[in-house]
Amino acid sequence: MFKKKKFFVVMIVLLLAVSLMFVGCNDENGEENGNGEENDNGAVENDNDNGNDEEPSLAGKHVGYSWGGEADGTSFEDATTYIETILELDDDGVITYAKMNYFVQMDGFWTMRQSGNAYVDVDYSVDPVAATPGEDYEAGTSMFNIYTADMMSFYAIGVDDDGTVAHAIVDPITRYQLEMKFPADFDFETTMGELTIGSENNVPTTRTSGAGFTRPDSWDEVEDNTIFDVGGPWSHVVTEEGVFAGIDNDSTVMEYLEAMEVEFDGDTPQAKEVSYGYFGLGGWNGNYRAIEEDLVGRNATEFTSLVDWSEYEDSINEDNQFGVDTESGATRTVQDSYDTISGATVRISREATSFQRALVDAGILDENDVIIGRF
Repeated sequence: MFKKKKFFVVMIVLLLAVSLMFVGCNDENGEENGNGEENDNGAVENDNDNGNDEEPSLAGKHVGYSWGGEADGTSFEDATTYIETILELDDDGVITYAKMNYFVQMDGFWTMRQSGNAYVDVDYSVDPVAATPGEDYEAGTSMFNIYTADMMSFYAIGVDDDGTVAHAIVDPITRYQLEMKFPADFDFETTMGELTIGSENNVPTTRTSGAGFTRPDSWDEVEDNTIFDVGGPWSHVVTEEGVFAGIDNDSTVMEYLEAMEVEFDGDTPQAKEVSYGYFGLGGWNGNYRAIEEDLVGRNATEFTSLVDWSEYEDSINEDNQFGVDTESGATRTVQDSYDTISGATVRISREATSFQRALVDAGILDENDVIIGRF
């Protein structure tokens, strides 16, 4: 009986030894079920490596921000203006969705600059008076009371019951609000080229922003210009598309007013409630939608900035800040975006910062790569 038990124990030990040897062979040579093959160097090549050699997916939503005062040390939490860029990428980094928002704090409340909302009132009894331009700027007298977060490309138009026309439009180059007042018996066949800035029929009453591309110290500097040519080649943004497409200095005042839906009975303008709109691409909203449209379909691993910063190297300091502490004469603004970012006419460097930060969030860029644009 004892011999049988001893034999049985020996057989179990032998079977275990054989099993261990078999497992060891599989570990060295790869399993025989096709999951691994031995190469010429004796290493196992696994056909199913669980994606370890593949590039990580970039798919997902990625968000980036830029904000006013960042270059001066203002934290994001303390900022009163900021730009948000939201991107959705596919596995390879192609942008499938883009959204850009400009938030601004007004009277303690947050609103979006591109909302397109405005309150406009007009007093037809007021005669517009020009502002004092330059460092000693003083606002003039306006016919209009306008409350909005979006003055870019803004215009307003109204006709009183007696046929008096009141019109305001923000010149995108000087950023001044130009106002025109026409009595009912005005010669509306007058050409727009005759309504030069500073004339009695084209009065710059209010500076809507201090960041104009051209900042006249005296109205004498632009006295021979109109809104269609005060900025030279850049003024084409007024008529390139939108409500004033096809209007120029040779157009009549009647044609210009009709573009804003003023109706005439013969040569007399008909009463019209004051209304407002946005020319060109359509203010901030139109510009941001143009940028978004341009971005969709681009590969974010290749298109890593809205601006080709190589053209502005002299304007970037050691802290990667654009337009701050630059050499004398260095460019301080990127305004030539009309022909590069789907017609957008915004200053673009701050939008570029927000876009790059979204790429940082995606892991495509490092924070060290981000150029901090000007607000």
